[in-house]
Amino acid sequence: MSKLFALLAILCMCASATATEIYGMPKLDIGKGGQCVADPQWMRKNHMRVLFQQRDETVHQGMRGGKFSLKNCIECHASLRDNSVTGRADSFCEGCHSFEAVKIDCFECHSSKRSSSLVQGESK
Repeated sequence: MSKLFALLAILCMCASATATEIYGMPKLDIGKGGQCVADPQWMRKNHMRVLFQQRDETVHQGMRGGKFSLKNCIECHASLRDNSVTGRADSFCEGCHSFEAVKIDCFECHSSKRSSSLVQGESK
């Protein structure tokens, strides 16, 4: 009986390892990437909290820019192919939000593309 439980435990571990490989994080086009403003694991968990805080500071206190501004995220993570964080299955924002089945409403008002000055600067 103990051999049966041991075998079952091994099968469960193998299945969960395979599931993690298959259903783990989506493959994303991270744009320029590099050093993030915060630990990537922390950002995955808290990005909406800091974006909401940044929104409140901007709208209610008139404080523009800042470490966690949506514009800064887009400038860094927009694809080098189309300069956008949306529009494709591997786009930085759209890829994770689709994977998690979460609607993105930021870009109903905000641009999902890099600013034109940065785009022109990269093409030189």
